[in-house]
Formats: sequence, structure tokens, C-alpha cells
Amino acid sequence: MPTPETRLVLIRHGQSVAQDEGFYSGHDTCRGLSDLGRAQAVALRERLLVTSELADTDVLYTSNLERAIETADIVTPALGSPTRLAECDWCEIRAGEAEGLTYGEVEARFPPLTERFDPYARRMPGSETWAEFFVRAGSRMRRIADEHAGQRVVVVCHGGIIGATFAALGHSPIAEAVPLAYEPVNTSITEWRHTGRHWRLVRYNDSGHIMGELRTRSPQ
Repeated sequence: MPTPETRLVLIRHGQSVAQDEGFYSGHDTCRGLSDLGRAQAVALRERLLVTSELADTDVLYTSNLERAIETADIVTPALGSPTRLAECDWCEIRAGEAEGLTYGEVEARFPPLTERFDPYARRMPGSETWAEFFVRAGSRMRRIADEHAGQRVVVVCHGGIIGATFAALGHSPIAEAVPLAYEPVNTSITEWRHTGRHWRLVRYNDSGHIMGELRTRSPQ
């Protein structure tokens, strides 16, 4: 008997206050969504209500960061009646001593030690390397097919988590997956399906609901 197909859908949060004001945020400094971020999340919800493409969601995960939780609050009405859970394994890469600093302050205080996307370099004290982050996020993703066989799982998360899927599920080298963490548009959809043996990419950075002034692309 064939193994039922599992779908993993990742939604990047709307633009955060940290993006808008230009600082690194984590557990202690995340201030949720900007006005633009809320408008982006509403645009996604309206799209999903029209298309019903995620109306049969079984489980909704979020990270523990307010920008992801707030995005999930807005889009949940378009997802049906999923079980909702928050887990820190879905949080963005930890910035350590850079948390709360502006982008300019980080550049001045913690210049890159090697090439910017070196997955093994620890740029800031207390931060995760990309390799450490990919192990944390990737091990969580790899359990989804076992824990939720045959289900649709939606995760409202972060650009780093989406980049990590390419290493954990798509078997890309970490150094090639890191730049993909910077590409997802706010509230874009990335989707993978598990065939019973392998993960296959269905779509990446699907942001057709975001047009004109709603479109942004920036870290955090």
C-alpha cells in the first residue's frame, strides 16, 4: 500500500518592524509586524480565501517570534481548522550579540570574518553559524513526514527556515542553500511534498498576491 503523501508549506512572515526600522531582532527584541507587514498578510489571507489552496490544512506551526505569530493570526481564517502549535525550532537564525543592533551597527562592530555566506563562520558572539542553524531547522523538518504522514502542514516562519529546506529536504550543499534564505518575499509560499521516499519541491517564493507597494525583500 503506498505511503500517503505529506505536504509541507512554508509561509514567510509579513514585513516586521525590525525590517522596517533596520535592526536585527530575535526573542528579546521582535516587535511583530509593521503596518506594511499586516497589509501583506491580509493580501495573502484574501488570496487563500479565494483559491482555497490551503483550506484543508491539518496542522499550523509558527516560530515563537511575534512577527510569525501575528502573521499566522491574520491568515488562519483561510486555513480551515488546523491544530496550532508554536515551536522554537522554527525560529530564525539566532543573532547573538547583534540582536537589537541596527544593520549599520552590526557592520561596524562585527565585520565578516570570511566570505559573507560562509556557513561555518560565527560572526557575532552568541550567534548560530549557518551550519548550526541548518542542523536545528533541518532536523525538525525531516521529522514532519513521520509525524504528519498524509497531512498538509503549514509553517509560518522565516527566510532562514525556507533556505534551510533546500539543504534538509533538497540535499543542496549548505553553502548553496544559505543565499536562498535571503530571497523569499514577505508572505511568500514555498511548498514541498513527501512522496513516501523523497521530498520534492512544488513551488518556491510564490508571492503572486504581493504587488507594487506591498513587495519587499530584506533580511529578518
